Amino acid sequence: MIDVDKLLVSLKQSNYSNSETFLQAVEEVLISIKPLLDSDPKYHKHSIIERILIPDRMFKFKVTWMDDKGGIQVNTAYRVQFNNSLGPYKGGLRFHPSVSADILSFLGFEQIFKNALTGLPIGGGKGGSDFDPKGKSDFEVMKFCRAFMTELQKYIGPRIDVPAGDIGVGAREIGYLFGTYKKITSSYEGILTGKPGMFGGSKIRPEATGYGLIYFVERMLEIEGKEKLKDKICLISGSGNVAMFAMEKLYQLGAKPVTCSGSKGMIYDENGIDLELIKKIREDRVPLDTYKKTHKDAKWTKIEDYPKEGNPLWSIPAYGAFPCATQNEINAHDAKELIKNKCVVVGEGANMPSTKEATDLFLASDCLFAPAKAANAGGVAVSEFEMSQNASMQTWSSEVVDSKLKETMYHICDKVSNTAKEYGENGNYVTGANIAGFKRVAEAMIAEGI
Repeated sequence: MIDVDKLLVSLKQSNYSNSETFLQAVEEVLISIKPLLDSDPKYHKHSIIERILIPDRMFKFKVTWMDDKGGIQVNTAYRVQFNNSLGPYKGGLRFHPSVSADILSFLGFEQIFKNALTGLPIGGGKGGSDFDPKGKSDFEVMKFCRAFMTELQKYIGPRIDVPAGDIGVGAREIGYLFGTYKKITSSYEGILTGKPGMFGGSKIRPEATGYGLIYFVERMLEIEGKEKLKDKICLISGSGNVAMFAMEKLYQLGAKPVTCSGSKGMIYDENGIDLELIKKIREDRVPLDTYKKTHKDAKWTKIEDYPKEGNPLWSIPAYGAFPCATQNEINAHDAKELIKNKCVVVGEGANMPSTKEATDLFLASDCLFAPAKAANAGGVAVSEFEMSQNASMQTWSSEVVDSKLKETMYHICDKVSNTAKEYGENGNYVTGANIAGFKRVAEAMIAEGI
């Protein structure tokens, strides 16, 4: 049998000792899959845990580029190719100052199981750079992307590793990256997903993670016998693609999202967030607090005015809460506030946005909890749809992609719910997601040998 506690202690004393975020993700997975590990010795026999914790490879490289003033800038970049037992490595590229080996290891590890849950033939990986696109001209972003892809193209391919976008990497960046790859290789192939439509990008790819999150929660509420989202107040953090399109789908279902946030603070509009205005703010790349110029009754709270113990956004009474900003944004205090206010469901749109303490509180309460690796899998699902379209040189309509996305998210929710029941953890979607995802990857690893 595998001694999970002993393994965690060993990891914390190893080379991973400074990788706090990665260790947090590993601990969540290992603790929740213990019922599976105890029930079948084959996972120990084939050393699956020891093998899956170490990425197949990790690249670190420098990116040198010239800014508009003629200054030479240097950034650090990475690509973590974690596990390809189920298919080509698949996972986004993140351009943000917080990018580090620890953050990308955590994201790549999570990506393995998230991708496995989709049922699609894709492995797990992640990459990015500490480059910050904010405040840069289009020309500077293009020059950085050209320098970045000049190195990255050595390690990727349509049957090897297919990156996508993530924080800081949207259609503009993907277009520049794709153009550079094509220029270097003279090959027009589906090497990236999230591409603009003229390069073979899939319909509703920007919407996919946000839409998929709401589809998952919609199905979860149905399974658990709760009221639908129609006419319900909902909280959303973030104001990027995931947050915006989660809001859009909530509005389509008749719900009312009343919050959103950015790096400088949060908006609370009890009349419902003006989604079209948020989209324009994002498009124009202006500060989020400009929302107040149009909606003077809305409340803007600066981040420096947040109380020390938590985020005031999560103290607003609501039926559903959807953290769509970043990792560990909901702490124990925030979780207690949501539970106190009788929040019915928390659906994670960002990657691991709840701390371990917050997650434990949700699982011990009556509040339904939809973990990120299941609930935000819509983005990677549509990325795989884009790979399929590129491989067959076809383009699917928005209706076809949206239908397939909804079907996939419902399938994931059903799979997670049924797996939790099978292992005596009825209603625990964290355990269900981790066991279902791990089991699919582990079976493939055993089948392919060492």
